[in-house]
Amino acid sequence: MQTASANVCERMGRSQELSEFKRGTVIGCYLCNKSIREISLLLNIPRSTVSDIITKWRQLGTTATQPQSGRPRKMTERGQHMLNHTVRRSHQMSIESIAKDLQTSCGLQISTTTVHRELHGMGFHG
Repeated sequence: MQTASANVCERMGRSQELSEFKRGTVIGCYLCNKSIREISLLLNIPRSTVSDIITKWRQLGTTATQPQSGRPRKMTERGQHMLNHTVRRSHQMSIESIAKDLQTSCGLQISTTTVHRELHGMGFHG
């Protein structure tokens, strides 16, 4: 038997972004004078999402996704793979030597702090 809190946690997970077609359908329904509640029930989308799409369309004139804020990640997936390979190849390397090795092999300018953070995120401790 599931508790009420377990059901809430299952429902509150982040889902994928809506397709451009579905966002266009929301705007089409809005232009046909459907209410936010009716659009939500018709397309099986939360009312808050429908409201956000309509607000964005009225303000920006588009429903396309905008660039996300924040600094892009320094370490790419390829860099993470190289880091993992380097650490598994020789366990006793210092963080400084790992950073220099990545700079020569990948051409990335990565600080020792970034290497330490990435290693910790991969599960390497100590």
